[in-house]
Amino acid sequence: MKSTRERILQTLLNNPRSSINDLAAVVGINAISVRHHLTNLQAEGTVAAEEERHGVGRPRLVYFLTEKGLERFPTRYLTLTNRLLSQIKETLPQPAVNQLFTKMAQELVGEHAQKIRSMPMEQKLETIKEVLLNEGFTVEWDKDGNTYQIHEISCPYYHIGQNHPEICIVDQAFISGMLSIPVEKVSCILRGDRYCTYVIPESTTKESEK
Repeated sequence: MKSTRERILQTLLNNPRSSINDLAAVVGINAISVRHHLTNLQAEGTVAAEEERHGVGRPRLVYFLTEKGLERFPTRYLTLTNRLLSQIKETLPQPAVNQLFTKMAQELVGEHAQKIRSMPMEQKLETIKEVLLNEGFTVEWDKDGNTYQIHEISCPYYHIGQNHPEICIVDQAFISGMLSIPVEKVSCILRGDRYCTYVIPESTTKESEK
């Protein structure tokens, strides 16, 4: 059975930028105990924290794994992927690198787009949510006034994106490709926002369903 500290680290692996209350809810202990464990994890260099604003009021502290923390897990995919992407970026011009990420998204779109073509918008969004879940994302969507919004609550590319933000092209191109309309990114976890949020204007969604 995993220790409380191991469960905190695992939670931060799956949900970077979690608050003390977020961790307490997932791990199942009180916030005071979580704070004590986080202090020890920060002291050993496996966890770091920074302030994050959300709404009005004082900013809150959010926690995430350091590279040392990530290396506590069996895979070293992070180091390998970062090195590989660095080599690609040194070899190819930036437009070519962006095109590689776009092509990755297009291949994923090709596996799913046909079956959702005739679906109503909200059913399309549910399908996109399921596909992204299988890719390692945690996704929700809602309707705000005249627009739909897709929120990526956690992203499997987060740690890689800190060094290679171009990777965000993949999910934006995938969503746009699945809906056959452009989507606008209005917030990003890599910029310190709580979620990555994509907005689909209502006028555009109506045109896509004709």
